[in-house]
Amino acid sequence: MKLVVVSAGLSVPSSTRLLADRLAAAVGRHTPVDIEVVELRDLAVEIAHNFTNGFAGKGLAAAQDAVAGADGLIVVTPVFSASYSGLFKSFFDVLDKDALAGKPVLIGATGGTGRHSLVLEHALRPLFAYLRAVVVPTAVYAASEDWGAEGLAERIERAAGELAALMPLAPRGAEETVVPFAEQLARLGGRAR
Repeated sequence: MKLVVVSAGLSVPSSTRLLADRLAAAVGRHTPVDIEVVELRDLAVEIAHNFTNGFAGKGLAAAQDAVAGADGLIVVTPVFSASYSGLFKSFFDVLDKDALAGKPVLIGATGGTGRHSLVLEHALRPLFAYLRAVVVPTAVYAASEDWGAEGLAERIERAAGELAALMPLAPRGAEETVVPFAEQLARLGGRAR
């Protein structure tokens, strides 16, 4: 299965990329995956050009194809002004409107303090719901003080397990049928009511 990781970190090294890598490694412990990382920092100019001329450059087109062809996504952004970064949002704005429909997505974010953790529920989850992705129940936020602290590793493992359970159910093309919600829920250990 193909797992695509979208990282919107801007610095090198980046805590956003570190979280993305830890999430991807955890998914790999739950199910065999081929991992491809899309670094949005490297595509910033092509994303801006796409807005002004309507054409994706070579790197952006490859990233768009990778996301559209993925069995699952991990998306991680730093928090800027209490929301996802503009670069992060711009990348998802230039995707085809159906690219994420039915695709399992694990959302994550990084920030300086825990006060920004609600960005996951108030910005990222609604964005991916609008794009018709299937967002796993556990989102992962890592503040500066979380690195090496108790709890982060457990949240990473739980979220990774949820994504791994949904990845085999990802739509592969128009000819395949949509997996019923009850079956998706059962894979996560719940049941439809």
